[in-house]
Order: sequence, then structure tokens, then C-alpha cells
Amino acid sequence: MKNYDKLIFELSRPGRKGYQLPADKFDTDGFAAIPADLLRKEMPELPEVSELDVVRHYTNISNKNFGVDTGFYPLGSCTMKYNPKINEEISAMPQFAGLHPLQDAETAQGALEVYYNLQKALASLSGLAEFTLNPYAGAHGELTGLMVMRQYHASRGDHKRAKVIVPDTAHGTNPASAMVAGLEVVEVKSKPNGSIDIEDLKPLLDDTVAGIMMTNPNTVGMFETEILEIADLVHKAGGLLYYDGANLNPLLGKVRPGDMGFDIMHINLHKTFSTPHGGGGPGSGPVGVAEHLVEFLPNPRVRIADDGKFYVDADDRSLGSVSTFFGNFGVMLRAYAYILTLGRDNIVNVGPMATLNANYIKESLKDLYKLPIDGVCKHEFVFDGLADKSTGVTTLNVAKRLLDFGFHAPTIYFPLLFHESMMIEPTETESLETLDEFIDVMRKVAEEAKTNPDLLKQAPLTTIISHPDETSAAKNPILTYKALKEA
Repeated sequence: MKNYDKLIFELSRPGRKGYQLPADKFDTDGFAAIPADLLRKEMPELPEVSELDVVRHYTNISNKNFGVDTGFYPLGSCTMKYNPKINEEISAMPQFAGLHPLQDAETAQGALEVYYNLQKALASLSGLAEFTLNPYAGAHGELTGLMVMRQYHASRGDHKRAKVIVPDTAHGTNPASAMVAGLEVVEVKSKPNGSIDIEDLKPLLDDTVAGIMMTNPNTVGMFETEILEIADLVHKAGGLLYYDGANLNPLLGKVRPGDMGFDIMHINLHKTFSTPHGGGGPGSGPVGVAEHLVEFLPNPRVRIADDGKFYVDADDRSLGSVSTFFGNFGVMLRAYAYILTLGRDNIVNVGPMATLNANYIKESLKDLYKLPIDGVCKHEFVFDGLADKSTGVTTLNVAKRLLDFGFHAPTIYFPLLFHESMMIEPTETESLETLDEFIDVMRKVAEEAKTNPDLLKQAPLTTIISHPDETSAAKNPILTYKALKEA
């Protein structure tokens, strides 16, 4: 095994050091300032390696990762678009990165101006009155939005409204967030095209319903054409409409959730407005509300005074605080830079380009992959595996084979509407050449499924780990080097 395939513990040699500080001339053994009850009884089991070994170790690990900077990443419902490097440079500027959240507002006017302007930009793009940037991620934004919903009904003395309607095709975080918010989840059925079944919705709308959570376009990438009727029904029943911003991409420049009748929404800055979020972070889930809900947004808030200076205050009618300080400020900087870079004239092209790219791939592959929902999709669409099921090649086999050609697999086995779901989202930032290359590979894989199905069932063949037993790995994970040695 070559060194770059070894764990850093396997590179360890007793007594090897990567860096050494000069001897302590004050003769304190280096630990005098640390209370004895906080000191370890034994030294930690850390690898003993040279500085060069450490550098090579982490560099080699980074080269084994697949990311949007290295290849096409058509992950449905996650919007893995290109992240311009100027955004990264701006977020790393010491004038921003060096700020402390406890310093006086007078000394952080630039940061507060960014925060305030981003709120206004998001409000304009969404058709809502005001935003808070405090939530740390999309699911956190969902929870915050649902807390606004509850606070609104409580302020009117309408305490029996404790149910939230969630479509059976919803993202998994929707019912989870509702439960955490103390709401009872009521499921509404979807039609074969993934749209909400209005006839199933109507009997659910009574005076115990706080609201409905949905996204538009829906989970299978189709626009909810009856959204205005749904909004009218929910509002007449006294409920509110919550918009899950996961699928906001194709709407930019064409339709605003506020204009559809939504009262509350969260936006995934790390999806729609370009921040790298693979591997679990970082994230940001701003929440916007209609005018009649502004007072319930969480504290703290950034305001602008008559003299043009920015300050921080709180509102007694607020639902309280949902995060420490102001959320993930670095993510906000990236999003603000992205919006300013595109500008008013170009941001209107995001939605149409995302929609065009998705439909181009769909139409180019629907003869070889089963398309359960025909028609014009938005930013993403779903295949139900290969059109030819006789070979026994599954969606999982196709996904693994794509890795051999340098493409990350799309989202698989979600949504649950179809047995062999394969959700593809190219995003608006991919070129025609990249899309054509992906289409060619998908067609090649479909042909291999007919001529050499066993090859696909063994894939991937060119990756460091070829075809692991995923069930055993999930049930018996080896998480530490000690466990690995004992195994």
C-alpha cells in the first residue's frame, strides 16, 4: 500500500515530530497555568508524524473528495452549483473575518450594512416584507418559520391551531421540523405528478390547522399550477402558507413565493445563492415573512436610523432568539457577493437557465430511462430507473457506474413516489458541453446495462474503494484506528 492510501496513524513512528518549540525558559513544564483537574492523566493517542507527512496526508485526502470544483454534481434537491472564488475571498477578508460579535455596533457598520442590505435583497426577490438572517441552516429556518406561525396564532388567542399539513412528497425535514415545533403533522396526498391533491386537502382544512408546508416547484420538479387555489383555501380556513425554499432556484427572475400567497418562507443561502455546502456545512436559512408577521421575527434585529447608521435592537413581540448573535455571517457575505455580482439584470436569468438545463437532459435521456412524469419540468426531474428493467440493473448500479466516468451520482431513491427514483438537477451554472458529456455517459451506461449488466453490478471499478458491503458498513462502522487494528 502506498503512503497516500494509508491512514495517518499508519504513517506514525514513535518519537517523530513535525514541529518543536524551544525549551520553556521559565521552567514551568508548560502546564503551570492549567489547573490540575483539567489536565489529562495520560497523553492522547495522536499520530507521531513529520510536518511533510501531515501536509501530504491532508492534501491526498482532499484529492480523494468529489466536489463541485472537480466535476459535475447533479444532486437533485440540493442545488450544487458553482461557487465563485471571489465570494470566498470576500468572506475571508480580515475586515469581516476579524470582527467580534460582541463589539460595539459603531465599530461594525460595514458588517451591519451587509446584513441589512441582504435582508432587503432577499425580500425583493421573494416578494415578502422582511427577513431575518439568524437561522443557521435550512432546517433551522423551517423551525424558525413554524415558530413564527405558532406565535401568530397564539397572539390572536387561537391556541387550538396545532396542526400543520405536509405533502406526502415533502422533504424529510418538513415533518421533523413541525414535530420539533410542537405541531401535529397531517399528511396530504399527492397526485401522480407530485402535485398536491386539492380534493384530499379540502377535508383537512378546519379550525385546528395552523398552516401548510410546501415547495413550488414540488419535489419532483413540477410547478404547482393550482397554487393560487391552494393559497385561497388555506387562508379562508385561517391557516398560513409556509414555503420550503429548497426549490427556489427555478423561480428566480420569474415568480416570487410572496406573489403566490405564501406568508412565510426560508431560503437556503447555501443552495440558491452559492455557498459550498457539501459534507454538512456551512449553511444559512434566512426566514422571510409577509407584512402581518414581521413583528414575530426573532431577535436580534438590524435596523437603520434616520442618520443612515445601522444599529441592533430587539422587539418585545418577537418569538425570542433562535441563534447566537446573527447566524453564519460568512455565508451571508458569500450570498451578498453572489447577488451583487449577478445584479438585477442577470439574476433574472437564473431560473430560466436552470429550467432549460434540466429539460435538455430529460428530453435527451427519456428514451433510455423511464420518465414517470412527462411534461415541462423546472430545475430538476425524476427518472424511475432504466426504461428496460429486464437486465436487473438498478438505480444504485447506475449511480455507482457514473463514478467510473468522473461524475457524481444524482440523488437516488428519493422521492419515494417511485421505486427506482433518480433525481437529476444540473443547475443553471453548467455549460452545454458538460451537459452533453453527462448525457453521453448516461446513454453509455444504459447500453452497458443491456450488453454487460454484470459490469454495472460490480461498479465502481476505478475508485479507491470499489464495491463495499454497504449494509455491513452501516451496521458495524469502524470509526477509530484502535477498532480497526483490533478488527
